[in-house]
Amino acid sequence: MLFRFLKSSDVKSSEITPENIYHNRREFIQASALLGIGAVALGLNIPQARADVLANITRSGTYDTDEKQTPYRAVTGYNNFYEFGTGKDDPARNAHTLRPRPWTVKVDGHVENPGDYDIDDLIRPHTLQERIYRMRCVEAWSMVIPWVGIPLADIINRLGPTSKAKYILFETLVDRKQMPGQSRRVIKWPYAEGLRMDEAMNPLTLMAVGLYGETLPNQNGAPLRLVVPWKYGFKGIKSIVRISFVKNRPRNSWKRLAPKEYGFFANVNPDVDHPRWTQANERRIGEFRRRDTLMFNGYGEEVAHMYSGMNLKKYF
Repeated sequence: MLFRFLKSSDVKSSEITPENIYHNRREFIQASALLGIGAVALGLNIPQARADVLANITRSGTYDTDEKQTPYRAVTGYNNFYEFGTGKDDPARNAHTLRPRPWTVKVDGHVENPGDYDIDDLIRPHTLQERIYRMRCVEAWSMVIPWVGIPLADIINRLGPTSKAKYILFETLVDRKQMPGQSRRVIKWPYAEGLRMDEAMNPLTLMAVGLYGETLPNQNGAPLRLVVPWKYGFKGIKSIVRISFVKNRPRNSWKRLAPKEYGFFANVNPDVDHPRWTQANERRIGEFRRRDTLMFNGYGEEVAHMYSGMNLKKYF
């Protein structure tokens, strides 16, 4: 997966899946079904918005897009979230066991304000924004989603990283009772992901707490997940319980699992194929024709300066 929203100059005013899973024929059938009555069969629970969290949403028009949004049932019923299973419909079936409240996020490392923060204490001092992003999995599928969240930079500024903090490491909850998929050693738990500090501070990087004006459903990473629009979707770590400010580049989960297949940066580069499939194109859910993949997912204007001088085929 990766996240996509239009460049500011284009705006009108208004988790890479392993190949053996991707090639399973049922995925496309399930994705199509979820656009219609298939969600009923999955027994999806559409949550109501929490007034204390989402009441004061403001729209950030800079990065909105007028592209057709993916139906809510598809967004919440077709997911990568291995903590609840490796099938695309497993999270929708199994994530009811997750308890997103109360929720504590541990902040540590090279930071002036470490501690164990209740999630609402992290959220409430900030203004929530609804931004419409495109979420894509380049080798298989894509979506257009109106996320609700907070620029990660706002949270970082409040926490006060020191000059020694060069990267941020995120970790997902580990609890086999709440996350039955963790009983299988699909990856080494906890799921871990990282960003360089300038990437984390980029205005495009979002800490999402909701979608479609509602609180984030369990299967989509409740209650707190990362959205990094110019990177592949495995950077979008879900159900975050720890944020560490570190000096050295962290080893993210997919880098540990398959270092020759998944790089740390995970920037969208259609000229760098995955060893087992092309990344030059992708398919939007509900469409049959594949689309060309854009460099930096179309956001070179906003992010290319951060990688000036880097060999983007080597540092993928």
